[in-house]
Amino acid sequence: MLSTSDLSLRFFLQIVCILATCRAVGWCARRIGQPQAVGEMIAGILLGPSLFGLIFPEAQAWLFPPQSMPVLYIFAQVSLSLYMFLVGAEFRSDLFREKVRAAASISFAGMIFPFALGGAIGFWLVNQDGFFTETVSPFHAVMFLGASMCITAFPMLARIIHERGLTGTSLGTLALAAGAIDDAAAWCLLAVVLGSYGGNWLIACYAIGGGLLYSVLLLNFGRRWFSFLGRAVEREGHMGHPVLAIILVFAMLGSWITDFAGIHAVLGAFIMGVAMPRGLFTAELKKHIEPLVLVFLVPLFFTYSGLNTRIDLVNTPQLWALALLIFLAACLGKGGACWAAARLQGEDQRHALGIGTLMNARGLMELVILNIGLQQGIISPVLFSLMVMMALGTTLMATPLFNWVYGPVRKESTL
Repeated sequence: MLSTSDLSLRFFLQIVCILATCRAVGWCARRIGQPQAVGEMIAGILLGPSLFGLIFPEAQAWLFPPQSMPVLYIFAQVSLSLYMFLVGAEFRSDLFREKVRAAASISFAGMIFPFALGGAIGFWLVNQDGFFTETVSPFHAVMFLGASMCITAFPMLARIIHERGLTGTSLGTLALAAGAIDDAAAWCLLAVVLGSYGGNWLIACYAIGGGLLYSVLLLNFGRRWFSFLGRAVEREGHMGHPVLAIILVFAMLGSWITDFAGIHAVLGAFIMGVAMPRGLFTAELKKHIEPLVLVFLVPLFFTYSGLNTRIDLVNTPQLWALALLIFLAACLGKGGACWAAARLQGEDQRHALGIGTLMNARGLMELVILNIGLQQGIISPVLFSLMVMMALGTTLMATPLFNWVYGPVRKESTL
């Protein structure tokens, strides 16, 4: 059992290793056309049991002891919440209102088709040994794997849009809007799975009802409530520490509300950011906290999730074939369906292909759901690893495929 002082010493050394590895791998990722976020995700896996723990198991166990994981987890959640709060603060609500029908259609298509394919695979695997635990019924297997296939890498999607300079554009806003609706629905599905699996349907009711009530109140009245913060910044010409403290309080409060409701803290932070004022307020907010969040905090979230993944359990031809099947089903169900829905909504081929490739990335939101399923005893480590491989594959292909189908960002597309 480690003492508090030992945990503190290990934690600081963890931060050193995480930041150094993320910078190094991120630099390599950017050299081959991948965003920094992908490098950070890979860095977490390199530091985990899949590579570092495989080559130097004793050193990896010493650097990342189980007792330190709760501390790293808390920092990871705070970092992700602050990042998604910033994404929400830059979200163009005016463009969303113009694109709400298209976003809902794309999100619906990106839910129903991957859910059907994932559910079919889950129904097949629940009758096979080694994929689900013995207490899992076909209903829970279908619901969980369907929900896992539905998820979009909302933080990763936001990061790619930010790094490509698409923030505030029609495409960026449409993709973010569809991703937000998509992930909210996927978390509601997960709440149904967890509620019914644990024999407590109130969990699902609290998650869906609480999330809807929170969103409706903030999106309808939030701007009015927080307008005094915008006026204070405009009056002073800058954002002072008292205003910044109030903003951070509300960002964390929004995260707590949706986390308490049973959805996820990231959605609460994002919606709170959407409700914040715009103009000088947004520019000052980015100047004060964006560098710290992007450079120091966000890598902790990516690395924490990577530390909990293993890809060495897929060790037979049958499992590799199953991994390929899951990957193809994920791409066809998500990317293909979102592309088709965008085309039906009047988007041109370039925008529709761009939306399909962005929505197809699962990223670490997928890993969050998979970790919940593993911890709750729904899926086995083998199925966990197969789904992680799908998440990595769809995320790694997102940026190069997007660059290929969308091409360079056109200045006239920025609003």
